[in-house]
Order: sequence, then structure tokens, then C-alpha cells
Amino acid sequence: MSTISSWIGAARLRTLPLSISGILVGSSIAWREGFFDIAIFSLALGTTLGLQILSNFANDYGDGVKGTDNDERLGPSRAIQSGLITQKDMLAAIVITAVTTLLLAVLLIYASFGEENILEALFFFFLGIGAIIAAMKYTMGDSAYGYRGLGDIFVFIFFGLVAVYGSYYLYSHEHHLISLFPAVSIGLLSVAVLNLNNLRDRISDEKSGKMTLVVKMGENRAKDYHYTLILGALFCLVVYSVITSSDLNDFLYLLAFIPLIFHLHRVVNNQDPKLLDPELKVVALSTFGIALLFTVGLLW
Repeated sequence: MSTISSWIGAARLRTLPLSISGILVGSSIAWREGFFDIAIFSLALGTTLGLQILSNFANDYGDGVKGTDNDERLGPSRAIQSGLITQKDMLAAIVITAVTTLLLAVLLIYASFGEENILEALFFFFLGIGAIIAAMKYTMGDSAYGYRGLGDIFVFIFFGLVAVYGSYYLYSHEHHLISLFPAVSIGLLSVAVLNLNNLRDRISDEKSGKMTLVVKMGENRAKDYHYTLILGALFCLVVYSVITSSDLNDFLYLLAFIPLIFHLHRVVNNQDPKLLDPELKVVALSTFGIALLFTVGLLW
């Protein structure tokens, strides 16, 4: 029988701060523009956390069933791989999490649009359905897109553009194109976490037929890609702040980029994929720190 600690492990709590970064950034922009609503904020957080946990469960299930999670994998042991949770129980948890996340998404849409703006409400409803399907299809099924090197695109869209720009729109019902810069930034940082994970698992993924973008590019190009992601994120946020800033508080988030500079140095000199595992936490927590300081700077 699966224990509570097994399910907590399968949910991968260390990934959750990263998932809410986009909501923080989008909400802080909405606050500054005078559109903040606590109900929308709470439901948006619940929805994005549900999507992240759903993605983690589905990833555990998909890689476990396909045999990608094996003794050659360098990361932490997965629940199905280690036998802590059965495939049947994990599949049931995926269904429950998907339904719960969809319910939260519906409540979020209703809190934003009410009974008006039916077309916009339907658009966000189908966007929510798409996000849930994307969370599950990363590794699940014969057509899992994570096995074809497409994971980066979906992470960028849903944890960057949708999380930041989409959440802002849910508050304001207005387009604020300049906020695409922080949306792209959070998206790039989220992709950097996935890229680092795939760099760590490159050898075992290639052997098991999981053709991630890292496997397709090779180690050296994947490292160059990693630097581009992080420096591109820095560039986009600075551009946004230069255009919109009123004082130096708006640049507080630069402090959270400092650990990422040292991180890039460790990645460029890395020769042992095992040593990349703790770097995942560095990028994820730095992204959360950037989002938090960005929010503090705007609200100060």
C-alpha cells in the first residue's frame, strides 16, 4: 500500500515554487495596473499547482511504463520505478488530479468572466483542457511529445506565456503587450529547468529511445542552449523594467540572477552528469526568487 510520503515524493514538491512563478509575475503586473483580485489569484495558484502535480504524476507513470526510469537514470528514484506506487494507483491519481485541476480552472474562469464574455470564457476553458492534456501527454502514450523533443515548446507556452500573460488577462480582460517580456523570461527559465534535467539524463534517455532536445542537439549544443535560455530571460526582464520602471526597486530581481551566474559557470565546466542534479534546485529556486523580487519591486 502506498504511503503518504510516497505520494509526496511523487508530487515532487521541489518543482512547485517554479510552477507558481508565472502566476506571481502576472498577478503583480495586474496589481500595479489596478486589476488585482484575490479570488482569481487563489484559483490561479490552485490551477497551476494542479497542473504541475499532474505533470509530475504523468511523467512518473509514462517513464515508468516505458522503462525509461531504470537503474541507469541519474536523478532521484521515481515512485513507479522504485515500486513505492503501483501503476494502477498512479493512473487513478492522474485521473483525480486532472479532474480536480479542471474544476479549479472552471472556477477560475467563472471568477474572471462570470456569465458574460462567453467567447473569452470558452477560449480559456479550451486552453485549460489543452494544458491538462499537455501535462499528461509529455511522457504518457505512444505519441508522447516529450519523447520527440517537443517538451521545451510546451513548457515555454504554458509555464511562461499562459501563466504570466494569461493570468494578467484574467484580471484585466485587456491586452498588455509589454508584459510579454516577463512572460517570455519566465518561460525561458522554466525551459532551462527542463533542459538541465535532460542534460543530466541525456545518456539514459538516448539508450531508452527518449529523444529529448538535448539528445538531438548533443551535450555541447545543449549547454550553449542553456546559457541562451538564462541570459535571454535576464535580457527580457531588463527590457521590461527599462521601459516601465519608475525607480530602482523595479530592478530588485537582478539579485536573484546572481546564483544563476555561478550556476552557468558550473554547467560549462561540468563533466559528470550526476553533479547537474543539485543544479536543478538552483535554477528552480532562483526563478522563484526572481518572480518574488519582481513582485516586491512592483508593489513597493
